[in-house]
Amino acid sequence: MGRGTPVVTRVVRVLRAAAVPVALIGLTALAGVVLGRVYAGDLLTRLVIGAAVGSVLVSVATRRLPSWLVAPLSVAAMAGWTLWSLRLAANHAELPGGLLEVTADAARNGIPRLLTAMIPVEPAPDTVLVPVVAAWLAGLAGAEVALRAGRVLLGYLPPAGLYATALYAVGPNAEPAVGATVAFVAVAALGLASPPSTATAGDDPAASLTPRVRAAVRLRLATSAALGVALVVGLVAVLGPVVAGQVDGRPVDPRRYVEPPQVQTLDENPLIRISGWALHPEQKLLDVSTERSGAPVPPSDDASPEPEPGTSSGPADGVRIRLAVLSDYDGVTWRVGATYRNAGRILPAATPPRDSTVGTVRQQITVAELSGRLLPAVATPQEVSGARVAYDPASGTLIRPEGLTPGLRYAVTSAEEHPDSNLLATANVPAGDEVARVLRVADGVPDPMRRLAAQLAEENGAPFARALAIEQFLAEHYRVAADAPSGHAYPNLSFFLFGPRNGGGQEGTSEQFAAAFAVLGRLSGLPTRVVVGFRPGGQGPVLAGDAYAWPEVLFDGLGWVSFDPLPRPKSEPRPVEEDFRPTPEDPPPSEAPAPTVEPSASPEPVAAPNGPPNSGRPSTVVLVGASSGGLLLLVGALLLTLLAMRRSLTRTRLVQGDPGQRIAGAWREVTDALRLAGRPVGDDLAATEVARHARQSLAEARAKASGGNATDSTATGEGPTGKGATGGGPTHSGDEPAVDELAALLNRVGFAPDAAAADQAARAAEVATVYVANLRSARPWWRRLLWSVHPSPLHRARQSRQPN
Repeated sequence: MGRGTPVVTRVVRVLRAAAVPVALIGLTALAGVVLGRVYAGDLLTRLVIGAAVGSVLVSVATRRLPSWLVAPLSVAAMAGWTLWSLRLAANHAELPGGLLEVTADAARNGIPRLLTAMIPVEPAPDTVLVPVVAAWLAGLAGAEVALRAGRVLLGYLPPAGLYATALYAVGPNAEPAVGATVAFVAVAALGLASPPSTATAGDDPAASLTPRVRAAVRLRLATSAALGVALVVGLVAVLGPVVAGQVDGRPVDPRRYVEPPQVQTLDENPLIRISGWALHPEQKLLDVSTERSGAPVPPSDDASPEPEPGTSSGPADGVRIRLAVLSDYDGVTWRVGATYRNAGRILPAATPPRDSTVGTVRQQITVAELSGRLLPAVATPQEVSGARVAYDPASGTLIRPEGLTPGLRYAVTSAEEHPDSNLLATANVPAGDEVARVLRVADGVPDPMRRLAAQLAEENGAPFARALAIEQFLAEHYRVAADAPSGHAYPNLSFFLFGPRNGGGQEGTSEQFAAAFAVLGRLSGLPTRVVVGFRPGGQGPVLAGDAYAWPEVLFDGLGWVSFDPLPRPKSEPRPVEEDFRPTPEDPPPSEAPAPTVEPSASPEPVAAPNGPPNSGRPSTVVLVGASSGGLLLLVGALLLTLLAMRRSLTRTRLVQGDPGQRIAGAWREVTDALRLAGRPVGDDLAATEVARHARQSLAEARAKASGGNATDSTATGEGPTGKGATGGGPTHSGDEPAVDELAALLNRVGFAPDAAAADQAARAAEVATVYVANLRSARPWWRRLLWSVHPSPLHRARQSRQPN
C-alpha cells in the first residue's frame, strides 16, 4: 500500500494536468469538425485536428521557457505544419506548380475563394490555409492563457471564437451542428472540472497567514465565487430564451456578402464573337482528344430529323463542345447571367432527365488561341482537372477565373445526355416560376415577329411541332453569310427576318439563326435558350470556323433538346414572302388583293412585312435615315448659329465702342466665364472682390483638373514679384491673367469714364481673353465643347439691353 499511494498520486496529477490541454485540443478540433461539414471528404477536419494538437503540445512542451520565447517557436512549428498541409491539399486537388507558387496563391486568395467556393468545398491550398492557421493560433492563445496564466475559462475564449466563426461560415449550407455543440459544452465542462494546480495535495496557500487574515481571504473568495455563480445564472436566465428562440431560425449566409468571380462582356455574351470567328475560320482555338463510353450515340443530337452539317456518328465524333449557355434576353443582348462559384475537381452532380440516357465523355483539351475566361466542355461537366475553375450549376457553364492562356491543358469528364426522341412528339413543356427566366419576352417585340410566331404556332399545337415549325421555317427561307454583321437585338432580328434580300436582309450567321429561333419560340410559349460552342467533332484541332450557336428547348422529362435552324447544304432558300405576307388589318374595300409574284433568279427587293409589297412608299430604313439626317443637320445649324452669335458678342464687347465701353465689355466677358464655369458672382460685390473670386476659381479649377490642391499663387492673390495689381506690376506670372489689373481699370472707368485710353482698353481685352481661355482649358473636355455654344451670355446680354 505504501508504494501504490505515490503511483496513484502521480497518475492523478498527470490526469489533472492533462485535462485542460486535452479540453483545449478538443474545443479547437470541434471547430474543424463543424467547418468540415461543407467540405468534400475529411481532409480539412484532419488538418485542423493536427493544428489543434500541435499548437497545444508546443505550449505544453515549452511551459518552462520564458513566455516571450514560446510564440516564435509555436509560429515556426505552425509554418511547418501549414506548408505540409498545403502540399497535401495540392496533391489531393491535383494542382500543378511548386510549393512556393501554391503557397503564394493560397495566401493571396484564401479568404475570397473560401467564401465563394461551391459547396461541397474541395480541400485545396486556398481553402485549407485559413482554417489551419486560425486553428493553430486559437490553440496557441488558449493554451498560453489557460496553462501559463492559469485562467482556464479565459483560455476557452479563442477556441470558442473559432467555433462560432466556423458556425457562421457554414451558415445555412449544412444541417444544424447540434451534436458538435453538445460535445463542445461537455469538453469545456471537463476542463473546468479539473483545473491545473501548482500546489500539492493537502497544501493550503493560506496556511501561513494569521487566522484573521485567512478568514478574510476565504470570505472574499467565497463572496467572489457566489457573485460569479449569480452572474452566470443571471446571464443564462436572460440569454437562454433568446438563444432558444434562434434554434429554429435560419442562419445568415456570409457568402452573400462576397462577390463571386465575374466575367467580362465577351464572356457574358459570347454570341457576339460568332461573326468575328466566321471572318477568320482558320484560326486555331483548341486541340481536343475525346473518349466516349456509356450510352449509345444517336445519329444526331439534334431534334431535327436531318443530321446537322458535318456530324459524324463515329465513336469519338459528334461531340458538341459547349462554351456558354445564354438564358437572359432583354431585347438587346443575350447574356449568360451566371453566378460562378469556385469549384474543385469534382463538380456538383446534376440529376439527369427522367426519359434520357446518359453516357460519359472524357476529353483532353489544350487551349491554343481561344481568349477570355469561359472554359469549353461537353455538357454536363462532372470533373475537371488541370485547371482551377468556377462553375454555375444552373447553366452548366465553366470559367477559369485567371483567364485562358495558350498551352493550358485540362481534362474534363462530362455526363452526355441523350433524350428519347420517340417521346418528343408528345412531350409537354414546363411552366411556372421555375422556368420564368427562359420564358420571359422583353418589351418592344416588333409586330411582324409576333405575327410570324403566331402564324407558325397556329397549326402546330404540340410544343415539339411548334419548335420543329420554327426550325424548318428558318432553315428553308434564310441563308448563312459569314460576313454578316453581328447583332441580335430586336431591330437586328427584324431586319434578318424581314429585310430585303438584296439589301442584306434574310441572311446572317448562326448568331441570328439561334437568336431568332429562341425569340420566336418564347413568343409561342416554348422555354428556350441560346448555346454558344463548337461543331461536333472529337479529335484534333478546333478552328474558329467550327464556332457556332444553336437554340435549345426545355421539355418535361427530356431536359434541354437542341435544334438546328441552319439551312441544309446546297439548299436554295425560298423568299420569305411566299409563306409569310401579312396583310393590313383593315384594307380599303375597293382595294384589290395584290397579285402573287413568282420568284425569279434575281428576286426584287422584298417590301416590309407591315404593308402591301407594292405600296410604293419608301422603306423604313430610308425614312429613318432621312429623319436622322435632317435632325443632325438641324442640330448642326443651331450649334453653328450659337457659335457665330457668341463670337459676335465677344467681338462687339472687346473691339467696338469707346475705351470705357470696351473695358466694361472685357469685364462682362470675365463674369460670363465665371458663370459658365459654375462660379457665378453677385452683382453686389466690388470689382476687387470679384477679381479675388476669379483668381480663386481659376486656381481651384486647375487643381481639380490636375488632382492637386489650390495652393498656387493665383489662390492667394500674390504673384512671384509680390506686387499688387496697381503697384509695380500685375499679380500674374507667365500666362496668368491679371484680373486685378482689369478690376482697377474698371474702377477708373466708373469714376472717370472719359479718362480711359485706347491702350488701356486693348490691355483689358487681352486680360479678359487670357483669363477666359485659361478658365475654359481647366474644364473637362465635354464642358469645353459646350463652352462656345452656351446661350447663357447671349441671354444676359439681351437682358442688360432691355430698359428697366
